[in-house]
Amino acid sequence: MDTSLLKTFLEVAKTRHFGRAATALFLTQSAVSARIKLLEDSLGAELFIRKRNDIQLTPAGNRLVQHAESLVKGWERARQSVAQDPDLSASLSVGCLFDLWTIFVDGWAKRIRKKSKDIGLQIDILNNAALVQRLSVGVLDIVFMFDPPQTQDLEIKQVAEVPLKLVATKMHKSVEKAMSKNYVMVDWGSAYSNIHAEKFPDLPPPALRTNSGEVAIGLLLNRCGAAYLPEQMIQKHLDEQRFYIVEQAPVINRLAYVVYRPENLERESMQLAMKMLKGK
Repeated sequence: MDTSLLKTFLEVAKTRHFGRAATALFLTQSAVSARIKLLEDSLGAELFIRKRNDIQLTPAGNRLVQHAESLVKGWERARQSVAQDPDLSASLSVGCLFDLWTIFVDGWAKRIRKKSKDIGLQIDILNNAALVQRLSVGVLDIVFMFDPPQTQDLEIKQVAEVPLKLVATKMHKSVEKAMSKNYVMVDWGSAYSNIHAEKFPDLPPPALRTNSGEVAIGLLLNRCGAAYLPEQMIQKHLDEQRFYIVEQAPVINRLAYVVYRPENLERESMQLAMKMLKGK
């Protein structure tokens, strides 16, 4: 399978520039143009609106993006699986949110490796939308996330409860004082956002926002302030008294889930993966 046309399409879609795409792919600009033309002819649809210094995706191009990503990733996974180390008996393709790697998935992966060293692990850090999309088309075997999709095609199980606590770089006697300056609003998902709004209805819109706990930690260490974070990510900083838990603040619990397609459980590697969720 030759995925070069799709890879070229994705690079042009990302850069919105034939010349920059050619540089990134080590091709000439004419070669990039020829590949895009060949792909458009094969699909019977224009993929880009070509204007001077303004390359935009057509509706057909937008629809192709996710399919192209899945095909390229799926082919790479198949190629790696066929050519994997002969000492490996099976493989497992895993996806998770960046922060869930630290909170849960790292320990789970170590338990799998300890139990069975002949399973090859492919681990991708992605956002929610990409996790669901790649799981649905079979590129990923199993994913870990906070806000799982409600669909009959996927199995969902709770794997962890993650208490989020308000922590600050200085000791504060009141929640209001801790959140009054350089408060970092971390996006821990829609359910968290709703609870946060209920707990702090009068909180002014924070100037600092991020969807990553690790980024929030870096912001706090550089600027001082406060944020809601899980203890698993900040224990070292608590021990070294760089961070302090604001005891008066309410704890907001988040639930982490594992999501997979039911038919995957027929594989021994998936059965082991599910057993290792319990921390044994």
